[in-house]
Amino acid sequence: MKTTIMESRMAHSDTTAHDSPSSSMGKILTGIVFLIGIGGFMYFDLGQYLSLDSIKANRTLLLNYTESHFALAVTVFILVYILQTTLSLPGGAILTLTGGFLFGSVTGTFIVNIGATVGATLAFLAARYILRDWVERKFGDRLNAIQSGFAKNAFSYLMTLRLIPAFPFFLVNLVSGLTRINLSTYIMATSLGIIPGSFVFAFAGRQLGSINTLSEIASPPVLLAFTFLGLLALMPIAYRKWTSKSPDSGQA
Repeated sequence: MKTTIMESRMAHSDTTAHDSPSSSMGKILTGIVFLIGIGGFMYFDLGQYLSLDSIKANRTLLLNYTESHFALAVTVFILVYILQTTLSLPGGAILTLTGGFLFGSVTGTFIVNIGATVGATLAFLAARYILRDWVERKFGDRLNAIQSGFAKNAFSYLMTLRLIPAFPFFLVNLVSGLTRINLSTYIMATSLGIIPGSFVFAFAGRQLGSINTLSEIASPPVLLAFTFLGLLALMPIAYRKWTSKSPDSGQA
């Protein structure tokens, strides 16, 4: 009886901690900041500057400025990429293309990786801070299987999601925040998983003048190659499951 009462009080105190006024106010303010950022982007039509036509029209100006103020150009580029990724705004592919055009294939990939990884981490933390408690209370029983699988093979699962283009980058950021994946694992898998795609777009950015649509870069063979890489990332999981079910492992 005493144990039951103690467990009830602990559960009540845990719920109270999650629903405390300060915590709720923090979540509301964070949500407002995100809404203001997204609303401002749409209201001022800033998406027009993150288009292929806009970058191509201003490529000489951008290149000259980068050559004259390289450090400042790198800093501004990273900050813009972080903001775009954190708020889950459109234009990530265009920014990566621009990074390759301005800084070169290898250096551009490295700079893009910094901005994308930091932005994805902030989006992940925001989703976890604002939504995870509510989602777990609302759909906790349905999420148990997903949470369990993600917890056991988080790195391989996330690497696969990053490598296969069928899974939108911003959506993976937000959904991952609703799981219990470790932050360090999330950062490592994200940083490594986006390298192939970033390099392809950064490399294509060197031929910016000859590119008319993004579909010319994300061609079927390229998408198929990324899908193959994503499936390779799942091989360790498949191997562990196969060996655990084999007769020899059962006898051991």
